[in-house]
Amino acid sequence: MNFTDRLMLPVFPDRYRPDIDGLRAVAVLLVVIFHAFPDALPGGFIGVDIFFVISGFLITGIIARELQRGRFSLLAFYGRRIRRIFPALIVVLGAVLVLGWLWMLPSAYASLSADVFASAGFASNIALLLQSGYFDVESARKPLLHLWSLGIEEQFYLAWPLLLMLATRARVSLLAVALVIGIASFALNLALVGPDPVATFYLPFTRAWELLAGGALACTFDRLGRAQVASNLRAGAGAVLIGVAAVLLNSGRAFPGWWALLPVAGSVLLLSAPGAWGCRHLLSSRTMIFFGQISYPLYLWHWPLLVFFAIIKFAPLTTLERPLVIGLSILLAWATYRFVETPIRFGRPSSAKVASLGTAMALVALGGMIVVSQNGFDFRLPAEIRAMAQVPTQAAKWRVHQCMLDLSHESSFADDCVDRDRRPLLLIWGDSTAGSLMPGLREAQRRRDFGIAQFTSSACAPALHADIPGVPNCRAMNDKVLALAVELKPDIVLLHGGADKFIDNIAETVAVLKRETRARIVVLGAEPVWKRGLPNEVLRYYMLHHRLIPARTTESVSANWYDAELRAKLVPKGAEFISAWDVFCNDDGCLARLGDQASDITSSDTIHLTEKGSVFLVQSIIDRVLDGQPAQAAAAAH
Repeated sequence: MNFTDRLMLPVFPDRYRPDIDGLRAVAVLLVVIFHAFPDALPGGFIGVDIFFVISGFLITGIIARELQRGRFSLLAFYGRRIRRIFPALIVVLGAVLVLGWLWMLPSAYASLSADVFASAGFASNIALLLQSGYFDVESARKPLLHLWSLGIEEQFYLAWPLLLMLATRARVSLLAVALVIGIASFALNLALVGPDPVATFYLPFTRAWELLAGGALACTFDRLGRAQVASNLRAGAGAVLIGVAAVLLNSGRAFPGWWALLPVAGSVLLLSAPGAWGCRHLLSSRTMIFFGQISYPLYLWHWPLLVFFAIIKFAPLTTLERPLVIGLSILLAWATYRFVETPIRFGRPSSAKVASLGTAMALVALGGMIVVSQNGFDFRLPAEIRAMAQVPTQAAKWRVHQCMLDLSHESSFADDCVDRDRRPLLLIWGDSTAGSLMPGLREAQRRRDFGIAQFTSSACAPALHADIPGVPNCRAMNDKVLALAVELKPDIVLLHGGADKFIDNIAETVAVLKRETRARIVVLGAEPVWKRGLPNEVLRYYMLHHRLIPARTTESVSANWYDAELRAKLVPKGAEFISAWDVFCNDDGCLARLGDQASDITSSDTIHLTEKGSVFLVQSIIDRVLDGQPAQAAAAAH
């Protein structure tokens, strides 16, 4: 091999490195702790980024080494991937289908089964991107939410071996290929993370640079210095970067973006220094190797178990219960590794074994689609309970994509969000709970003559100068709505949504609106918050008592502590305060339903009103909103 060949195909190490298992342990434990105790380790989600770098380093090294020896086969490569990925995944997806049958509502079970189908096809990230919605308040309770990362990895490995093969035949440096594509992917990530953070998080094109960082290291590994001091410095710097990222980052920051450089660079530095003291003694310890070896099944098991135990309990897990669930996850991960993964992955490779795994995965996918086609096997519940427990978010009249925006995708309101030829003009400013008032307000326009200007955005409280976690564009949107209010000069501004969390900022909003628009400012307090979601409460009540939930109930409604504080803070600023709680609740409890039909349920989840709930609330308060007069007690009849 001449010098030019040496540059194109460097020597790749093929010895087992226990420190890599240790780094896998760091990655999986960061993710597990983040999912079980998010407040304790807000940046623990970076464990996935560490996995990406490790995967890119190892797989690129394997492919390039086999290319160098003239022994690379795509079929053999994908056969190894199947033996590595499929066994544990098949077990977990099968278990999830069984648990969903036992404990999930039909609609939720159908949604889960669609996720099973997507996960079996390694398209979970794309499915989650398409599902990412404006009102999906249960997104963090999706049992397969975590499999988005597996989708990205496998999509990457559909293309990367082909590119390496082409580069080798064209005698192009593999390092150059990794760097060019990696830089392009990183640039795309930076360009999209602001305007479309959800797509940036889930798309393989904006995540590929993380795997390619590991690939680039594999291409230069033999040229790195092995001096003890240099290795210790690199490993120490890498550990610091990962530690800083785990503590400093949180779900409110735009990610990946620039922030992802911290865990990615830290992982590259640690992988580059196998001779460092920390890699030889800490990462290579027996405990870390154990967790590294079970890291894949542990990653697969822990999140579905956390979600399903909360579903079975009908309540969030306590600080005692979560460690117990994680302990069970570790036990199942070890059993999966010992009795499922090891015999299949390390036994004699054969085409029959690969074919059997492929068939089993296809059957799992088929099972998921059957459940979807059968509406989540809804025959498991009585018809009246099934109908009420499956009431969807009724957003048809919220003017989604026009006046009810998802700030991860949209930033401009439609022209017809304002009834410009009608007065008095009522401007609605708030989040999706404000959007859910629209059916009631449109119905009220049949009786009262007034116009509506709707400026609502999902998860974005009407709170000036507030940074809303998970909604990085909310602050700019609230500034825009203020400017629109100043331009329109509405007669009344109705603020609704998120008031309990940003009271001081909403007080500032009231003061600025009074000064700039001279409108009457009405703040509507929060509706009753159903801890588990009202449809889940219907199911829970039936499972406990075998009958329909009462019209009014005191169970599972969060205490109303914020109305008094809102009045105390906002009324002195010039706002009029109306309590939605007082409309729905009295000494006998809060209204769960207005009749016996499914459409009579008042809320479709924890807080979003159904159409009838919206009409009921607005009918009860509209005269006071428009005239500043005491509302007639429309709730008295209930």
